[in-house]
Amino acid sequence: MTSAITHGLFHLAIKTADLPRTLAFWVGVMGLREVARPDFGYPGAWLACGHPGGQAIVHVYAGGPALGDSGHVPSGTGAIDHVSLSCSGYHAHIARFRAAGLAWREFLVPGTTLWQLFVYDPSGVQLELTFEGAAEDGAPPDMSPARSYRAGRSFFDPSCYPALSILQRSGAIPDETA
Repeated sequence: MTSAITHGLFHLAIKTADLPRTLAFWVGVMGLREVARPDFGYPGAWLACGHPGGQAIVHVYAGGPALGDSGHVPSGTGAIDHVSLSCSGYHAHIARFRAAGLAWREFLVPGTTLWQLFVYDPSGVQLELTFEGAAEDGAPPDMSPARSYRAGRSFFDPSCYPALSILQRSGAIPDETA
């Protein structure tokens, strides 16, 4: 008899009402790259980690299949609080968030050397970026009340995301979809 084994997270799928804005975030701000996607008959994208051979970890779909039962694209993460990504370049990520005009929060995981950043994608999906603090240059996370992450407290502001395409055209954040 074969054992039932879970090997890890294969990908996450995000519904979006605005595919270009979502791609601007995931590619321009988060540094993923668009890879070949099968033709499912509706718009979308597969996004992979930037390193060679990186797996497509984010699948985005738009159009009809992205609509919920109400006929509108839902937002947020529902019962899932956040998606965690293993990252490096803590301060470079903060610089990208600043350039894109995005809100973020910072955190030190108690009793560990892990540093974290929290940010939302344009569809309201909360991301937790986790870094090995011992391998990062610069100051540790800012744990001041205005900057520190607090579980259960949303800081999502959908109004800041339309500016992403403007920032890409200006060169403030890279446009790797072009």
